[in-house]
Amino acid sequence: MKSKIFFILLLSIVSNVLFAQLRLPALVSDNIILQRNAENKIWGWASPNESVKVVFPDETYQTVANNDGEWSIITKKYDYSPNAIQIEVVGNDTTIVLKNILFGDVWICSGQSNMELPIRRVLPLYKDEVKNVFNSNIRYFEVPKIYNFKAPQRDITGGEWKEVNPTNILDFSAVVYFFANHLYESYEIPIGMINASVGGSPIESWMSEETLKDFPTYYREMQRFKNDELIKEIIETDKKNSDEWYSELYKKDIGLHGDNPWYSTKYDRSDWELFPVPSYWSEKLSKRTIGVGWFYKEVEVPESLAGKAAFLNLGRIIDSDQAYINGKKVGSTGYQYPPRWYDVPEGVIKAGKNQIVVRIVGEGGDGGFVSDKIYQLKIDDYEIDLEGEWQWKLSTELNPKKGSTFIQWKPGGLYNAMIAPLLNVSHSGAIWYQGESNISRPNEYYDQFPAMIDSWRADWKQGDFPFIFVQLANLNEACKEPCESGMAELRNAQASALSLPNSAMAVAYDVGEWNDIHPLNKKDVGIRLALGARKIAYGEDVVFSGPVVEDFKVKKNKVYLSFNHSDGGLNSKGNKLGGFAIAGEDGKFVWATAKIVKNQVVVYAKGVKNPKKIRYAWADNPDNANLYNGADLPAPPFSINLNR
Repeated sequence: MKSKIFFILLLSIVSNVLFAQLRLPALVSDNIILQRNAENKIWGWASPNESVKVVFPDETYQTVANNDGEWSIITKKYDYSPNAIQIEVVGNDTTIVLKNILFGDVWICSGQSNMELPIRRVLPLYKDEVKNVFNSNIRYFEVPKIYNFKAPQRDITGGEWKEVNPTNILDFSAVVYFFANHLYESYEIPIGMINASVGGSPIESWMSEETLKDFPTYYREMQRFKNDELIKEIIETDKKNSDEWYSELYKKDIGLHGDNPWYSTKYDRSDWELFPVPSYWSEKLSKRTIGVGWFYKEVEVPESLAGKAAFLNLGRIIDSDQAYINGKKVGSTGYQYPPRWYDVPEGVIKAGKNQIVVRIVGEGGDGGFVSDKIYQLKIDDYEIDLEGEWQWKLSTELNPKKGSTFIQWKPGGLYNAMIAPLLNVSHSGAIWYQGESNISRPNEYYDQFPAMIDSWRADWKQGDFPFIFVQLANLNEACKEPCESGMAELRNAQASALSLPNSAMAVAYDVGEWNDIHPLNKKDVGIRLALGARKIAYGEDVVFSGPVVEDFKVKKNKVYLSFNHSDGGLNSKGNKLGGFAIAGEDGKFVWATAKIVKNQVVVYAKGVKNPKKIRYAWADNPDNANLYNGADLPAPPFSINLNR
């Protein structure tokens, strides 16, 4: 009995010691960049009422932890210095040493997958640019992807500050890096980037509970997900449904079983049908079919390249795939969005005939190879084009997989877990790239987006700090005739937030890819964001926007548009200005003729005698829109009612 009591007392003492130990939040760590010319908060936890000192090279700050063990100090303002410093945080029994600290400009970065997308996913465009890059003055912190619906959190679960080097940079967000690099090249001031982004996340997941009260549907949904048992039940049900579906898929996929599975070099494929790559199997079957398709192509390799490492580029595939060469698995991808770039190790490629087999799982009623991508086997400088005639066979058909509940995307959860813990951070401003997940309900975004910006500014207590955002890139096939577009409406909702002070927008409809929601060109996006920062945050007299309609006049059947931000003059890329549509009394839009006359664009359409509405670049993929200014920045899309 005595030993049991002693053990309990010992456990209690150990627990109290562990709880009371001086500690700092994950963000306040080695290599951090603190905001120059601003008061910075250094905060953490200790024993209740414990004295804490924070020692800078030139000053010591002292405080005492409160009854909950929380403490913080506010520094004086420090100017930029090229020399790193060391900071000591001293408690009663513990000293924490923070090394390699710089003062510079800190930026908060947030949004969904295009803000999250790392350099490694766009590497073919920038391989030479990043292969030998070292810059200790650009540092990056990625916030762990977690959610919490119950309350704003005080700390995050991990993460570390990383300097730019050839290894680290592959995991940096591409947009974030090119934004930071442009600012550093402009001012040679250290740049610290904190990236809190989650792929697929809608805007309501980044809104605080208080802000969501103005959006009752989403507020009620947040309350519902405060139930731990509900979340547990959903996770278990989703896992069970997924496991059962994939288990059935594996059992029914006859291509995986037997003495000679379909990826084997010995398998007889003489009864397989021809299949053109790129294309989808619905085109062959004349119906949408959920299932597994196997694809085969034979290529010839010169003897001089036998045994060498290779690179297999299978473009993009719907949905998941496994790729084999000569019976050996060389790569796999579990969902449709990533590019299929597979490194083939030495010893796989042989002289003469080589067999390429791709197993594709189509979960959404179709499967196959996305067009307008590169399909190629590359060995040294020798390239084998893989487009054209393949063979294929459907191995099994399945019932639809039950949908999953993406809990992390529910309202308020990402704000509480990934934004609230950052609110102590002094910074220069925020950049934002999000909206794809709100395209189906764009009208809500007119209110949601400015509400989120206002609430972040209020919560950070740093005034109307600069907020610079990306307007969505082009996507999907272009419309042959003027068309309605949820994406165009969403872009318009994004642009409406420019009415807020200290805001700027990077237009991106000209740097996307019609067949990829994650376009590779992230450099232009990062630079356009940085131009906005140079204007809004740094006060530089720089052209940061494309031409924006300032006024219009209607004279008979013609619309005369005047623009600001037309620095260097208006111009069109290509021989003819396009992207304009006009509607008359019947409300039906038709393509219009547009001409640049000095600093105006004159727009008219045959058969429209009394124009009532005019649009520009109003489509998911406005491929014919080509109005730019002298700084090579595109005009934002617009829709104007001409009755005023």
